[in-house]
Amino acid sequence: MLAFGLTIVRHGETQCNKDGILQGQKIDSPLSDIGIRQSEAAGQYLGDVKFTNVFVSDMKRAKQTAEIIVRNNRTCHDIELVMDPSLKERVFFFQSFGIAEGGQVKEMKNMAKAAGQSLPEYTPPEGETMDQVKVRIKDFLKAMFQRIANDHQEKVQDGETPIPKIDGAGLPNDGVLNVPIHALVVGHGAYMSIAMQYFFEDLKCPSPHGSDPAQRFSICPNTGMCQFIIVFNCRDAGLTLSDIKCVFINRRDHIMSE
Repeated sequence: MLAFGLTIVRHGETQCNKDGILQGQKIDSPLSDIGIRQSEAAGQYLGDVKFTNVFVSDMKRAKQTAEIIVRNNRTCHDIELVMDPSLKERVFFFQSFGIAEGGQVKEMKNMAKAAGQSLPEYTPPEGETMDQVKVRIKDFLKAMFQRIANDHQEKVQDGETPIPKIDGAGLPNDGVLNVPIHALVVGHGAYMSIAMQYFFEDLKCPSPHGSDPAQRFSICPNTGMCQFIIVFNCRDAGLTLSDIKCVFINRRDHIMSE
């Protein structure tokens, strides 16, 4: 059995975020000054979480955010950042968000409303569908889980490994303090929203106690974060999911003052 923590963080704010512009994959924006401060705050908030692996979208805004978070961590400031293109933002197109990466978010909201759909569910013409994004998510998770298992073979345990009790104290290491392996993933808002749907619906992860079910699929704020504890069976035939629990979702305590 192999148990590990997984913290997923959305990148910090960019000027495009502030201006309500769709970025998708075509616009590779750096962080704004506010985005840098948000990332510093996220790094300080997660400063005592002992990350053993870090995976990052290869887009500027995500890479900058991850670098700042890791730099502020008290135990892993020199850890390797693994860049993975499968963590890129959802393709929105016309020319790649469907309506136009570089267009206004409100334009896509109007198109979604006209189609009778919520924004996270809506796929603009020529855009990447939710099912297509889920394929990327599943491919990434499979590769990440296998890499973690390979990197930490000495921590694989025989027999059952129960998920630690989550104390709900509102701390960044709730329930994961004694988990020996912890991966940080830094990505994008629309991608994360679909990833949450995959965790809660496809993998049947229960919602955190007392959480609002509607929050599960809402767009995470800049540097907002979600955390899970995952247990795998490790056999010759490969890894199989044994248990999964959500510690918190879309937490933004560190940026409440922004």
